[in-house]
Amino acid sequence: MVPIKDNNPITITPYVTYGLIAVNVLAFIYEASLPPQALNGFLHLAAVVPRELSLSFGGVSLHQPVPEWATLISSQFLHGGLLHLAGNMLFLWIFGNNVEDKLGHFKYLFFYLGCGILASLTQWYFAQDSNIPSLGASGAIAGVMGAYILRFPLAEIIGVVPLGIFFPTFRVPAYFFLGFWFLQQAFYGVASLETPTNIGMESGGIAYWAHAGGFLFGAILGPLLGLFSDKSPEESWYQ
Repeated sequence: MVPIKDNNPITITPYVTYGLIAVNVLAFIYEASLPPQALNGFLHLAAVVPRELSLSFGGVSLHQPVPEWATLISSQFLHGGLLHLAGNMLFLWIFGNNVEDKLGHFKYLFFYLGCGILASLTQWYFAQDSNIPSLGASGAIAGVMGAYILRFPLAEIIGVVPLGIFFPTFRVPAYFFLGFWFLQQAFYGVASLETPTNIGMESGGIAYWAHAGGFLFGAILGPLLGLFSDKSPEESWYQ
């Protein structure tokens, strides 16, 4: 199921959501401009490498230009391919503006980056010895979705189901679409614990634990930051 839009109007211009999309696109353009060897080196430097993060937590200095803790932020703006980028930005476009509308611009940016950091740490916890870089905005966007399902459970999500040459549309409430998505990520995450490697990064290329963790942390952080507040977006900017 691929969402196209939601029937959920907003009262502000979501500048932060637009800005996040722009930064992700620009970062991908930079990635695409690099030759393969340079790209590999760049991703190992700016993405989260779980084993290196584990070493840094243990007090081992890796003497790299980008400290390992900083990759918890920089990795959120990197993507492994055009489809990876397009899928993430589609979800951010659909769900991010409404959460920004309720939190206000400043709190929303803090919320987004915080969810991304916590999502990466969730994935790291289950794959602490992996040398494969973990990257992408999906953990942060999962946090946005976790807040969205709490605040707008009955909002209508419109999308399509690709079936070969046919693309039937669907209309379902947010709690159904996002709830099914979360259960799917949690199922694959738990299933990966039975394998010797973490399917989220090692074999499947999808960080299931980052998705599930980001979703849960988003559901927690959103209300703490005023997701259900009656303040106007203008009042919420600096709150």
